[in-house]
Amino acid sequence: MSSCGRWNSIWDGNFVDFEAYGGTSMAGIHDGGNCGMNKEQRSRLLECSSHFLPPKGVNLLYGTAGFRADATLLKSTVYRIGILAALRSLKTQSVIGLMITASHNKVSDNGVKIADPNGGMLSQHWEPFADSLANASDPLQLLQLIDDFVGKESISFDNDHPAEILVGRDTRPSGETLLEAAKQGISSIIGAISHDMGILTTPQLHWMVRSRNMGNKSTEHDYFQQLSHSFRCLVELIPYGNKASNSDKVVVDGANGVGGDKLEVLRDLCGGILIEVRNSSKGEGVLNEGVGADFVQKEKVVPSGFGPSDVGQRCASFDGDADRLVYFLVQPDSKMIDLVDGDKMLTLFALYIKEQLNALNDNEIGKPGNPYHPCLGVVQTAYANGASTAYLKNLGLDVAFTPTGVKYLHEKASEYDIGVYFEANGHGTILFSDTVLSWLEARKIEFLSSNTGSESQKAVLRLLAASKLINQAVGDALSGLLLVEAILLHTGWSIQTWNDLYKDLPSRQLKVKVVDRTAVVTANAETSVVQPAGIQEAIDTETGTEDVIRVYAEATTQEEADSLANGVAKLVDQYLGSGSSQ
Repeated sequence: MSSCGRWNSIWDGNFVDFEAYGGTSMAGIHDGGNCGMNKEQRSRLLECSSHFLPPKGVNLLYGTAGFRADATLLKSTVYRIGILAALRSLKTQSVIGLMITASHNKVSDNGVKIADPNGGMLSQHWEPFADSLANASDPLQLLQLIDDFVGKESISFDNDHPAEILVGRDTRPSGETLLEAAKQGISSIIGAISHDMGILTTPQLHWMVRSRNMGNKSTEHDYFQQLSHSFRCLVELIPYGNKASNSDKVVVDGANGVGGDKLEVLRDLCGGILIEVRNSSKGEGVLNEGVGADFVQKEKVVPSGFGPSDVGQRCASFDGDADRLVYFLVQPDSKMIDLVDGDKMLTLFALYIKEQLNALNDNEIGKPGNPYHPCLGVVQTAYANGASTAYLKNLGLDVAFTPTGVKYLHEKASEYDIGVYFEANGHGTILFSDTVLSWLEARKIEFLSSNTGSESQKAVLRLLAASKLINQAVGDALSGLLLVEAILLHTGWSIQTWNDLYKDLPSRQLKVKVVDRTAVVTANAETSVVQPAGIQEAIDTETGTEDVIRVYAEATTQEEADSLANGVAKLVDQYLGSGSSQ
């Protein structure tokens, strides 16, 4: 039986008897047919949804990161996304994830997002349905939407396996109440099961969903064991003499969120790695306030808890739910930083993988037939610093561009045997195809039988360990940090050496308020403007949830970058209506 209470309720000042709507005579509601929405299921949905009525005048949209808003506005939305998660599980016949988090937003905000069966983002095909559910005005409209969608998607309620959802939350005070709303939404679908995985980083929940659907062990303990074991494997394969040359600690800003706490657990399992965690959730700091990867990357100043004693030290910063990671160096004035962002991490990872593939390609020379040469590609957005793109291309790497958004980057990266993608904000990962993993496993067996101990054998073992250390479901600050640390040990590089691979072009990013941001149509992965007519030509003469247009400009000096950004911002304002840049 449902835990949602009475079969009647009051909303908008009107009494509604739900028993009157439980049968097939209900106006506008399908009679079930092949979609499986029988009388009992409809009654359950009507009953439960009456306790989660949406706030008036609030319109929410499901973006790349799901729904986010002030936590006081989200109870009905989270309940309804619980329903969506159960329906998605029935549709895919797989385990689905539901995470309560607002990532790098302020502590009073919260949000909800779905992890699909592969551990990635919710299918874009379902995003409009999520929007409709969240904004349905009353239980009757909600039921109509669900009934229509179930029929359109041919979702069966008579499967041998019930809907199954893994749910988790970050450390926000509002998380517990919202998680309960999600569970109520899940239980609104008869037979659906929710598994409360506790307080997690967002990437941990995505990893669990992916692992569970692959038939692998999928608890938090399993996550920690896989990452720590893979890290130790990479350390054992470090060339002789390099390990001792970079043995100083890394100081990590946990954004006063969940990531710092989890890193302390992982550090103890890795053995020998020197990590100091600051701004964990056990301290007195406020989540994401003056701390965290988003703050550090945008403001380029030291986070709270860092100062003069950290000058020259290797430092890193997570965001609130630990799906973003940036490194930084505190400058001598102890206030500003040298930022080592997602572009630099992408470059470090690509260099390391290229080195291992080169060792394997050398081993394939002279073999009969057509040796397999895995294709390595890197994926960026228009916000990537131009210096990083030039450096990667000079290495001979295939560099592709996509529109802004992890879902686009992830999709493109999956087209390569090994695809590396990162946004400048520190969100990204590495994808290894099934083909390349099978090939590596075969090479591993081949090398073990000969027991050569060659560089080719070590390269295979390194790539396999890296594929298990990195979280292939989604960007993960914990796994990313361990891979960075392992590679720096492998190369013997300091953070300064890493940062000096190339010098970022001076840049400036602005937001321009406009009447309707959808009036701008872009092409070439958002690097040029198609509509309104004439704006791109005007921009060329200068040389890029609210209705804003982002302008990103680069030049040879900071003054020129600022001037170019301001000039383009004025043009956007001129073509698209009144507003102001910020």
